[in-house]
Amino acid sequence: MTTLASVPPTTPVAVPAARFRDLLASEWIKIRSLRSTPWTIGLTVLFVIGSAAVATLTDKAAGSGPADFLPYDAYPAAGYWTLMLVASSMGALSVVSEYSSGLIRTTTVAVPARGSVVLAKAAVTAALWTVVGTVASTGSFLVSQAILDGHHAGVPITHPGVFRALVASALLAPVCALVGLGLGVLLRHAAGTMVTSVFTLLMLPTMFSESNRWSADIKHSLVSAAWNRLVQTWEPDPGSLGYTATVPGSWIVYALWPLITVALAVLVVRRRDV
Repeated sequence: MTTLASVPPTTPVAVPAARFRDLLASEWIKIRSLRSTPWTIGLTVLFVIGSAAVATLTDKAAGSGPADFLPYDAYPAAGYWTLMLVASSMGALSVVSEYSSGLIRTTTVAVPARGSVVLAKAAVTAALWTVVGTVASTGSFLVSQAILDGHHAGVPITHPGVFRALVASALLAPVCALVGLGLGVLLRHAAGTMVTSVFTLLMLPTMFSESNRWSADIKHSLVSAAWNRLVQTWEPDPGSLGYTATVPGSWIVYALWPLITVALAVLVVRRRDV
């Protein structure tokens, strides 16, 4: 006759909660593991710097007068509108791709604190695109001034207005990426997020002018209009009938757009089912 040995009851092993730095590492691995990320970033930076070179080479007036900083040669709209489009799209895809693939369910099971997940995504996205924006902005300035040096018209970074334009162009990328991320959390649909990002960041400012106060106020509250004002080195004409944005107000717009969109994303993701 055999006797059954008693099996001692097993006690559940407590799993430590994920720390915020663990979430940061996880989000960085997700971004770095995508093969399209380095290619997209590399091609975008090359295009932005190349657009500065083309704008400077085709500017017939460059070098014909005294040496002065030419902001729209160093930072042409074509290159930086492209940077805005790519940054916002990549920021949105960092969230929307998880919703479409279902990976977000695994993430929220492992980390019930959904707000922390969004903040970790925002932190990694902001850091990555700040580096990208800095490389693109610095490269654009150096390439344009190297071309202008051939006409003895190049200016150093200490020239009035240069540093502000460089910083504003560098921060344009993370601002747009965070706006795209926030919209991605709010909409959770790839096509809808892309269309909303493009409309808000690129198309909406063109609908308003500076001839009327209400229209100018709306335009000045948008990201691309704030970038245009920060890059601009000349002061508005006192006799002009238009309403011009202020430099402090444009920096505030830079700060409020990512803060508001990410804050709304954190608030919504805590209250909504995955």
